[in-house]
Amino acid sequence: MNADTKEKGRTLFNVGFVIFPELTQLDFTGPQQVMARLPQSAMHIVAKSIAPVPSDSGLSLVPTHTFENCPQLDLICIPGGSAGVVGAMGDPDTIEFVQRQARAAKYVTSVCTGAFILGAAGLLKGRRATTHWAFTELLPLVGATHEKGRIVKDGNIITAGGVTSGIDFGLCVVAEIAGETTAQVIQLGLEYNPEPPFDAGHPDCAPEVAKATVFPRYEKARSAFRDGIARLSTTPASA
Repeated sequence: MNADTKEKGRTLFNVGFVIFPELTQLDFTGPQQVMARLPQSAMHIVAKSIAPVPSDSGLSLVPTHTFENCPQLDLICIPGGSAGVVGAMGDPDTIEFVQRQARAAKYVTSVCTGAFILGAAGLLKGRRATTHWAFTELLPLVGATHEKGRIVKDGNIITAGGVTSGIDFGLCVVAEIAGETTAQVIQLGLEYNPEPPFDAGHPDCAPEVAKATVFPRYEKARSAFRDGIARLSTTPASA
């Protein structure tokens, strides 16, 4: 058995995050920090090569594995981004890796717009899913039905909303795998006790001036996503 899957004779739960250029790093680092504390687990940060991967905030991330040497994952998670997701959707190597891992993974998951990479891999057809609020209207283009929620579970597919929802997602996944007490211990250790200074984190509650400023910023990104989805094969690849 691959050394990555065993520790002192114990089989580990393999967690893997797929990273790609221009991803939103908090989509990845939020849930990764949570799931890194999952008992008897092994963490895999996977990319096309071992070279540092630039995020959309200027922070570069270092993979631990490539598509070629990554072991079979028990949980695969795809973070989101804007231009980075459009690029990853159209990258055959990335999509093939996601499809291959998803065939045997216990959990197939995404945070934010990472859902569209799952969609490009044909994994959201007929599924309920969520994503960042600015892109939910596009989910039907990859065969999914949008369900409003910070975390949506449909079978072994778990999708999370935008960016910070990845921390909630990580805790919920830990609770499912290892129990609520373990998740509560991790939450306490991380002092995850959010008290946002403003009630402006979602269109349902944000003030009109904030929405008037933010909404137009996403129009170009949505157009790029539509174009990227349209470039996919008319018959989505099967997982």
